[in-house]
Amino acid sequence: MKALLLAGGNGSRLFPVTLGVSKQLLPVYDKPMVYYPLSVLMLAGIREVLLISTTEDISQYQRLLGDGSQWGIMLQYKVQSQPKGVAEAFLLGEDFIGEDPVCLILGDNIFYGIDFSVQLEAVVDRTKLGQKGTIFGYTVKDPQRYGVIEFDEQGKTLSIEEKPEQPKSNQAVVGLYFYPNEVVSVAKQTTPSDRGELEITAVNEHFLKAGKLEVETLGRGFAWLDTGTHESLLEAGQFIETIEKRQGIKIGCLEEVAYQKGYSSKEQLLKQAQKLKGTSYGDYLIQRYSH
Repeated sequence: MKALLLAGGNGSRLFPVTLGVSKQLLPVYDKPMVYYPLSVLMLAGIREVLLISTTEDISQYQRLLGDGSQWGIMLQYKVQSQPKGVAEAFLLGEDFIGEDPVCLILGDNIFYGIDFSVQLEAVVDRTKLGQKGTIFGYTVKDPQRYGVIEFDEQGKTLSIEEKPEQPKSNQAVVGLYFYPNEVVSVAKQTTPSDRGELEITAVNEHFLKAGKLEVETLGRGFAWLDTGTHESLLEAGQFIETIEKRQGIKIGCLEEVAYQKGYSSKEQLLKQAQKLKGTSYGDYLIQRYSH
């Protein structure tokens, strides 16, 4: 399975900060925002990733992340010259995707939950075996800000509506999607919305109408953080800080994930850690793995 990591957009809700730097490069506590979605892909067992960003910002991601070999993965890059919608990612990534199923993750979404890796791997296996897509639902108090999933009394998905004024549930669609290879042709057939974008909701509606969409609910004890505003960015940093200090672990630590998944060796981990010695991030890795 391949993955597309969307790190584009102009981050207008975070102006003036994002006038000079890409939103997904901003720090969330002790690491760049983009580390968190990339760690989710690695936890899912996906090792081939295409990062999509703007003409101005793509070189910054290349400088930060390189080719991914330091974490035992393969990173490639693609420019989205104009913000034409989330679903355009499948058109930009068509050659990269090839004949494989594909995961799409938004670069400003942070996930944290027990056994999330197990849940992700199960979805990957199901996507590889079948022809169904999978989206994730999360309970929110302000669903009108998101794509909203409507269910019947038996829990069957009836509809997905983008930012409705009168939400039919409080289940928001999070920025993580899994699809069979068919999604490329579906995206090609999708017509732009009123705002001139290829909407991911339209893609999901296609799979739903065809009876090819599964919804995984992220329940209690799970955290989904959307970092699109100054307030939510600050809250995300405080959440990560609290978990890391209380539990003595790192969230979104790529070197650690790579080692635990068997993508890289302890020697590679410590080599990366030495470059970061003197920081809480680097010293954490050295203290945890140098014995």
